[in-house]
Amino acid sequence: MNVSNVIPFLAVVLLISCQTDIFQELEKVQPSEPQYNKVDERLWLYFERFENEADTRGLSIDLNTHNTTGEIEQISEDDVAGTCQYGTHINHVTVDIKFWNNSSELLREFVVFHELGHCVLERDHEESSFDNGICRSIMRSGLEECYDAYNAQNRTYYLDELFSTVGNLSDGESVIL
Repeated sequence: MNVSNVIPFLAVVLLISCQTDIFQELEKVQPSEPQYNKVDERLWLYFERFENEADTRGLSIDLNTHNTTGEIEQISEDDVAGTCQYGTHINHVTVDIKFWNNSSELLREFVVFHELGHCVLERDHEESSFDNGICRSIMRSGLEECYDAYNAQNRTYYLDELFSTVGNLSDGESVIL
């Protein structure tokens, strides 16, 4: 066999064997079970963020242990972005598909975290606002006249408030439009 023919052949064999190793490594990384049971995969990122944000604030929350489920589907009520059914044997988040398809990642997070606030943290609606009209809580119902300021600048304040690690702020303090 000519040496000039062997080198390209060995290069191809080596390349194919390396690619096989890469695919085998990727297969190892893929979870064998769903990360969150009975939860639409599109919600997994937000469920994981919720757990991480709780952990950052000293709370240990495992949504699987809590049996929290979730889906994205049409909600028949007008102007409802999300719902949470919760009780003794159910903790279920539903996000409206039309809202989901038309919303930014941050707005999706806002709604998922709000609903998990009901389901997991057992928070009720909080309707108070600062003097400038900004809602004090991510847990507002949307039926009052305050307006949301959940954005990259204010996210930490709202998450601290959600997980109840913020003291009382004076009107307008730490909340930026």
